[in-house]
Amino acid sequence: MISIIIEKYNSVRYGYLRWRSQLSVVWRLSLSLFMAFVTGLAAQVAFPLPWTPVPLTAQTLVVLLSGIVLGKWYGGLSQVLYVGIGVAGIPWFTGWSGGISHLAGPTGGYILGFIIAAIFVGHFTDNYSKSRNFFSIFFLMLIANFLFIHGFGILQLYLWLFLIKGAPVSFLKLMTMGTLPFTPGDIIKIILVAILARGTLPERSMKDANKFSSK
Repeated sequence: MISIIIEKYNSVRYGYLRWRSQLSVVWRLSLSLFMAFVTGLAAQVAFPLPWTPVPLTAQTLVVLLSGIVLGKWYGGLSQVLYVGIGVAGIPWFTGWSGGISHLAGPTGGYILGFIIAAIFVGHFTDNYSKSRNFFSIFFLMLIANFLFIHGFGILQLYLWLFLIKGAPVSFLKLMTMGTLPFTPGDIIKIILVAILARGTLPERSMKDANKFSSK
């Protein structure tokens, strides 16, 4: 009985990858737009902090999930759509706002980092089946979150503060404003997405999906 349940479970996981790979371009674009919309909704789950212009939000969870759910290119496209449509004026940036000024503001680097993070996660989970175990996915998302999202974010935050205050900001103060307050929450979100990814994506290649489809 247990072996049958496991086999059925594996069949469902391979079936998901097969379904995703066979989607038409229209469906893929629609799903990318849907994930962009969900990112916009997650941006409204925001908690401002008194010592920094960067709020706590739920966005990174959706960004990382988009790479898992849609893969490399369409996961990245979902974030390109989120950024592009928001810049065009649709008010789905944090605080139900929009416009190009957000990319020039203190959080613009984080927003641009979303695109690279989704592509990075999607690339590895698409092309390297061994990266789909919990610890590999967790490590990859740590890199995506802190190197790309926070990396781009901290860089622009520094430039923004320099232009506003006219003086360099210390590294410790920069980290206190742009990374350290968000680290515990980011790690929790990464764990949640890693659990979901581990339960959804098979650890072997898509070639093995054909074995299950023929049974």
